[in-house]
Amino acid sequence: MPRIPLSADLASAPFLASAAEAEGWGAKRLRGPDLARPFHGIRSASACAPERAYAPRLRAGDRFSHTSAARIWGAPLPLGRGDPVHLSTADPSRVRTRGVVGHRSRLGRTVTRFGLPVSDPASTFREVASLLPLADLVAVGDSLVLVPRVIDPADPRPFLTPEDLRVELRRRGGRGIQRARTAADLVRVGAESAQETRLRLLARDTGLPEPELQYELLDRHGSRIGWFDLAWPEARLIAEYDGDQHRTSAEQYERDIRRFDRAAEEGWHVLRVRKRGLAAGSSDTRIRLTRLYRERS
Repeated sequence: MPRIPLSADLASAPFLASAAEAEGWGAKRLRGPDLARPFHGIRSASACAPERAYAPRLRAGDRFSHTSAARIWGAPLPLGRGDPVHLSTADPSRVRTRGVVGHRSRLGRTVTRFGLPVSDPASTFREVASLLPLADLVAVGDSLVLVPRVIDPADPRPFLTPEDLRVELRRRGGRGIQRARTAADLVRVGAESAQETRLRLLARDTGLPEPELQYELLDRHGSRIGWFDLAWPEARLIAEYDGDQHRTSAEQYERDIRRFDRAAEEGWHVLRVRKRGLAAGSSDTRIRLTRLYRERS
């Protein structure tokens, strides 16, 4: 017997199995190898984010929250967490699906992003405060307040300002609120990745003054050399997180090397920090930053 083809509606997005049954599908067809079963009662013809996959089961008043909301806002989260979908709802007891955690939606506001109901940015930050360590929480906050150099008209940023975030947290309570307020005081505009946030926090822990973020360095003729993660102009010192450009893009890596060389030609010292230099318990980066700042101030 030929396999029942997917209609345009069912092929374009995850769908309820009951919707397919209404089109005449039987249990065998719903177990077909061309369909994924991301959650109970849901089928999908293609891979998608877990929140998008769960969306057909949403009811009025539901919203994605906590780390699910952070993912939808594009905030960085620790790798390998295997987080479930987090759903805030009026009746969390009805959320009994494997891979989904229900929360009572007494706090927070709901907005729409990419067609999905989601906690507003300030609520998202407060919610993940109960789940993330401080540095990871600050990285989420830095992402929410980021003002990119190139604005996407379809997704304008920032989603809120640091002051907006702090004001909102003073008005709100709930689990994790003290950690949220502590982290909000550390949020700054300028970090474009979680690793840049961690580098900034590491510099702060050494007792150094606040650096300028995404510093635009000009040469002696006023021509732009480039943008740098952290800079202390008074010491002509730069700290730059050195990611995986050498493996992912030889062209980008060459541009970075030229940028570092030109900064050195103008009398700046560029401290390049790799992932290992940000690891917990690593003192090498702290020692080098402190020594270089003192020598050059």
